[in-house]
Amino acid sequence: DLAIVQTVDFFPPVVDDPWTFGAIAAANAMSDVYAMGGEVLLALNIAAFPQDLDPAILAVIFQGGAEKVAEAGAVIAGGHTLYDAEPKYGLAVTGIIHPERVLSKGGARPGDALVLTKPLGTGIVLTAARDGVDAAGHATAAEKSMLALNRHASHLAREFEAHAMTDVTGFGLLGHAREMADRSEACLVLSAAAVPALPGALEYAAQGIVTGGAGRNREGLAGRVTVAPGVPEPVEHLLFDAQTSGG
Repeated sequence: DLAIVQTVDFFPPVVDDPWTFGAIAAANAMSDVYAMGGEVLLALNIAAFPQDLDPAILAVIFQGGAEKVAEAGAVIAGGHTLYDAEPKYGLAVTGIIHPERVLSKGGARPGDALVLTKPLGTGIVLTAARDGVDAAGHATAAEKSMLALNRHASHLAREFEAHAMTDVTGFGLLGHAREMADRSEACLVLSAAAVPALPGALEYAAQGIVTGGAGRNREGLAGRVTVAPGVPEPVEHLLFDAQTSGG
């Protein structure tokens, strides 16, 4: 009556603030456990840092990760670090679940409703912030979304007996939808007008601020995704946008 869910994820900083980076990286790493309907039990830090980086900054990154793991009701049980030219941080996560209650990407059925639990556009908004064109607190809204654990959404999915589930990260909404479609042997239909966007995401996309990850997603999905005529180009960019700690 007990199964283990094991996952690992880490990446370079997506925001400037060390605590926020650590917490976002931790939330992102734990999402795979929640995407299977599990609960996080413990995690191991995985980190790489330049030798000349102030150790105080490293401590704050670790603190952000540890506090996010504690919010999930789990613990940091150790980890491993090494030197690298660019900072990187994340977690190897161990979760638990009853083997008969595992949710996977397969299992979607004709007639099912698709539910997205977070708005899209983290890639676009963070790129705008790095380019110095972010306005009106849009980056702050994106950070708040990325910091939110998917734990409660996972509880609701189990309560309402979801047939299939995935988290939305680097492959974007359309890339992860394709994975669900393939494994479920079903066609997924999205209403572009109903897809929620982070504040500023569509405006920046209209200005041509898009990510390399979105371009790779578009190339990888060629022939697998059909976009109806009339869907605005900024919305199309949003659907391909690579997400960090998405819904």
